[in-house]
Amino acid sequence: MTEVAPRLTALAERVLGVPLPIRIRAWDGSEAGPPGAPVLRIRHRRALRRILWRPGELGLARAWVAGELDTDGELYELLGQLEGLLWEKGEESEPSRSALELARDPDVRAAVRELISLGGLLPPPPPPGEEIRRRVGIRHTRGRDRRAVSHHYDVGNDFYELVLGPSMVYSCAYWETEEPGTTPTLEGAQHAKLDLVCRKLALRRGQRLLDVGCGWGSLVLHAAREYGVRAVGITLSHEQATYARKRVAEEGLTDRVEIRVQDYREVPDGPYDAIASIGMAEHVGKDRYRQYADSLHALLRPGGRLLNHQIARRPLTDESAYQVDDFIDAYVFPDGELAPMAQTVGVLEEAGFEVRDVESLREHYALTLRAWVANLERGFRRAVRFTSPGRARVWRLYMAASAMSFERNRIGINQILAVRTPGSGDSGLPLRTRDWRAS
Repeated sequence: MTEVAPRLTALAERVLGVPLPIRIRAWDGSEAGPPGAPVLRIRHRRALRRILWRPGELGLARAWVAGELDTDGELYELLGQLEGLLWEKGEESEPSRSALELARDPDVRAAVRELISLGGLLPPPPPPGEEIRRRVGIRHTRGRDRRAVSHHYDVGNDFYELVLGPSMVYSCAYWETEEPGTTPTLEGAQHAKLDLVCRKLALRRGQRLLDVGCGWGSLVLHAAREYGVRAVGITLSHEQATYARKRVAEEGLTDRVEIRVQDYREVPDGPYDAIASIGMAEHVGKDRYRQYADSLHALLRPGGRLLNHQIARRPLTDESAYQVDDFIDAYVFPDGELAPMAQTVGVLEEAGFEVRDVESLREHYALTLRAWVANLERGFRRAVRFTSPGRARVWRLYMAASAMSFERNRIGINQILAVRTPGSGDSGLPLRTRDWRAS
């Protein structure tokens, strides 16, 4: 019988129309592909059935999460070779063909027959347990948002401690040289980010801060401890809230920091002097974004500041063609949606905010993600014990691919500083805003 790897390599090159830039190592021990190239290991023929039944990214992702696909080397190198074949689609590429057109294509039919002969045509394997199950109802209702947030965040605080490190900050860090001759650390970069947010908000002792999507409480703790504010942090994750409340108590800040399990649409006790939304707006959804902006505007006092820290995608010529990434939607951020920065700024302005500053931190997030991947890879066996093998594999793939997306400018992240400017027109900002000094 012909070895598997050469057959798969020939099949892939026939379908793609270009030489395969990676080396394939199959379950029968055979290998094929350029010597020294990154290795894609196919551990089980079941991976082929997943791809056969669900061609494209989701079939590959299911095989990766199930442990049927792996790499023997550096994951970044493998992704770097595959991305041009699988994910980079310029506007000049041919439009996708219909299922009927594909079924009539003799090359496609031959490829399907070859996959069947290698992988078998048994019923499709069930998705790995880490995939979110069938969702019902309208997107971004309070109940559905709670379930989506729970899928992502309620996977164990021990797991997040391993990945994020002691800071427990799950958003883009701010990488600066800490001391001459020293190497910046993740902890130092996260501390710098928390302080940058506080400075942009011009926090002062006695003010009220609302942190929308407070995570494990790092920002509210920093703001209360370093700036003397009274802070409220809200999250939909019960595990996050339990962890954050414990930290607040340990630091003796229960008189100044409150953690709530609460939706941003349910906060009753404005006005606040400042609002931070760090890495939360990606969960809001395009159909709810104006409601989100209106809610935060209503919760701010006149003259109050909003710091909105949010991932942005690149705009499309036809915005109606935007589709949520299959892998991210099924395994990472259910119902999450990205918007171009211009759309975000526009909706904030429509809600009544005056947008005063936008700072891109794209390269900073790439560095942050690489630090998280390094933490996960160093502690991978413990990560598996804390969650599951599949969950650890989801996060390794998701974070590594995301780091490369930021590096290649496919997505970005921006801090948008906006003010609920009063009728007098006094924004309260200094003339040189990048000094980030309170007026």
